[in-house]
Amino acid sequence: MPGFADSFWSSDYAGGLGVLFGKLQQGVLENQQVLTIARMRAEAEDLYGMRLGDIGPATDKMSGGFSRDDGASLKKAYDGVRSEMEEASKNHRRIASSIRELVVNPFSRWCDAHENRVQSSQDDLQSRIKYHDKQAETVRKLRSNYFNKCRLVEDIEEENKLAFQDPSEGSPKGKQIIPEIKVEENDEDEEPLEIGDEIYQPEQVKKMLEHALSTVALGETKVPILGTYQNTTSGAGIVEYLQKNLGATTISHAERVGQDLVDHGFLRLIGNVGNTFANSSKMFYQWRPRAFQYAGVPEKKQPLNRTFSLAPNSDFAESPVVGAVGEYLSGWSLVNQHPNETPAQRLRREASEADERYKASVRKLDQLRCQLEEAIIDHLKFMERCELDRLKAIKSVILDFSGAISNAIPSLQSTVDKMMLYQETVQPLGDLRYLLENYRTGGFAPKVQIYDNYYNSADEQTFGVDLEARARADKKRVPNAITSILTFLDNHYPDLEGDEARRGIWLVDVPLHITHRLRDEINNAKPVPTETLQRYDIPVVASVLKLYLLELPDSLVSSHVYEIVKTIYNTPASESTDSARVSVLQNTLIQLRLSNIATLDALMTHFTRLIELTSADEAYIAALAQTLAPCILRPRAENSLTLEEKHSYRLIRDLFVHKSQIFSELKRASSLSHSANNANNRPRAISTDESNRKANMEARTRAILAAGGSRSRATSPAPSPRGHRRDRSSGGPETRFPIQTSPALTSEPRNSRGSLGSTVTRASLDIPGSIDSISTGSDGQTAPSALQQATNGVSDFGTGAADAGADEGGLEKRNSLGRPSHPVVGRLATARKPPASSSLNRVSVGGGGKLEQPESRPQGVSLTDKVMDD
Repeated sequence: MPGFADSFWSSDYAGGLGVLFGKLQQGVLENQQVLTIARMRAEAEDLYGMRLGDIGPATDKMSGGFSRDDGASLKKAYDGVRSEMEEASKNHRRIASSIRELVVNPFSRWCDAHENRVQSSQDDLQSRIKYHDKQAETVRKLRSNYFNKCRLVEDIEEENKLAFQDPSEGSPKGKQIIPEIKVEENDEDEEPLEIGDEIYQPEQVKKMLEHALSTVALGETKVPILGTYQNTTSGAGIVEYLQKNLGATTISHAERVGQDLVDHGFLRLIGNVGNTFANSSKMFYQWRPRAFQYAGVPEKKQPLNRTFSLAPNSDFAESPVVGAVGEYLSGWSLVNQHPNETPAQRLRREASEADERYKASVRKLDQLRCQLEEAIIDHLKFMERCELDRLKAIKSVILDFSGAISNAIPSLQSTVDKMMLYQETVQPLGDLRYLLENYRTGGFAPKVQIYDNYYNSADEQTFGVDLEARARADKKRVPNAITSILTFLDNHYPDLEGDEARRGIWLVDVPLHITHRLRDEINNAKPVPTETLQRYDIPVVASVLKLYLLELPDSLVSSHVYEIVKTIYNTPASESTDSARVSVLQNTLIQLRLSNIATLDALMTHFTRLIELTSADEAYIAALAQTLAPCILRPRAENSLTLEEKHSYRLIRDLFVHKSQIFSELKRASSLSHSANNANNRPRAISTDESNRKANMEARTRAILAAGGSRSRATSPAPSPRGHRRDRSSGGPETRFPIQTSPALTSEPRNSRGSLGSTVTRASLDIPGSIDSISTGSDGQTAPSALQQATNGVSDFGTGAADAGADEGGLEKRNSLGRPSHPVVGRLATARKPPASSSLNRVSVGGGGKLEQPESRPQGVSLTDKVMDD
């Protein structure tokens, strides 16, 4: 039964959580109702006891009556009835006290604590979701801003191409050479300058400016709104310097010299409109960079300070509104931070800055999403425990409530028995299952907000990227992340003790924050280093592979074929056979993209071999299929109907059972499609002489019949001559489930990790280490080398071969990894039991049908071919 952590998810997070907390708040009200019943029953019992206690004193106030008769039997009866009234009063008062002590007081405190726990979890998750949604909105705005900048860059590049294109390029007359007169332009800086009614040579101006900049006091001037300006001097200070050092006799003469310095671009007025020089202590002038360059003095530069500031890590600082205002003010600033920048360069810089802001925002959103999902899972597990405790507490309250009454009033035993019956009918687990079955909104399916680069979306990330895009970026049929993880698991299965531990790594519930930690290290679109995976436990590596499949934009088996799969498994068993269902599944899966088929083949090869080599029972296979179901096939949208459907589970069970039949057909169809495409794209070759073709074909057929007799066999595992081949899905075959054979089996030492693919070229969809990839070929011939490699290199976790001297049928099943020194049980050797008269001799077709006897040497397992059943 799924728990809370895998039942209340939705695309916006808030939908599923809203349903759950609605039910939890309903449980809080139910607690108050139960508490109200107990409290009011205690008050009623107390009031009833008080009224019963008032009966005796009320009768005593009556004078005469039974008080006057001491010996009559009637008086004894009266006294008995009266005493029973007093005893009943005590019993009811005792019931009220017991209900308060056993039920009302402790359950009231527990209800308050439970309500606080539920409200605290709800408030925490709501705040996290609100923060996540706010960041997602920021990402959308920054993405829009970034794309707009990129479009502007493209527009200005197109305009530049058209603007600087020579109109005569398209003219058939060609270019006409127009004579030009080149006049040498003298550098402006080399011309003499007129300053204060006198002509100064450039060297004189340089010395004068150098002396002035080293003598005049340079300071800072703050201007409202505009900020602080560097290298400023008051007009009075400049006039004083000119009178002392340049011989300005009067103030008007000094002002003319200052005005000339302004006109030549050495000074400028700040804080006022205009550019007039005046002898004033309240008017300040800034020495321009031209003056420092002319004098050869380094300029003291400092970035312009605004009159307001924002914390660099604050969320408000990352807001696109604040960014737009800052960009506007930076363009309005009189101090240009990027001088001599063309509009095209400015747009490219702004696009790059917008890209960095957008990329940083996406990374932050991804971190927030991971943290939110971790918090949701933690809160959901905690709320599941709280809800189960609440149901158990109510059951305990009913038991204590009925016990308080039954202990005091035996006469109410029938009522108490009914109450006991009621409390026995309360089933906490059943009520919890009812809540899940009727109110769950969906399984855990994270929605990744990927960094959508304008030019390449799969450049810097692995998780959440489309499978085909990721495989194309990796230049593989199967993404590097999947092949690296499968290879790592294959290499480390032998390190685990026992088949139970090897099978269990796929069923371990790994905490999400640990899985996210490994995900964060390998989410960089780079090959997954083995050193990174070795720092984590093997179940964590398996968990990150399941998380990768869950975070795909579409499930591995696309949701577009979900309805087809649903139709397949909704067909009554009486109208469908296994062969027909497998055929329909083949036709359905062939619609998938090649990368999806290759990845599915790699995964199914891994799991079917794990099941076979560890001798998994039916319970484990069912649990594994249930775990992998949401990773392989998910509906396009979760609803109350799809939550109860088991089509994904049944698909995986069929893939486990009929894996070889399904994927061999998919490989053949894919190869034929590729060959047809190549034939259509390749020009027709020159015809050759085929006069002897029929004779050659008949000779070849006779050689095949002579070698194989009338036997019927499967297609050869030899590779087809197709040029198209798939990249490996999980590394070399030497990394797949190593085998350790007994030293007594062969006379030559060989590596325990046999290679299936070292000398065999695989077909377009063959997966390294796949038993299917060595079972059949495209031309219907059996390759001896491939069969021998299949015998020696089947990845059996170190399974020994059968002893050469063992009796017929005496194969002993052993632990797949635990006893490397024991004989190997060859799984492929037992797949086809050969006749006693057969051997591994083969006929070379190219040799005209001549039989070749192999050299006799000690063999660990004697493999012979057998006629296959049609």
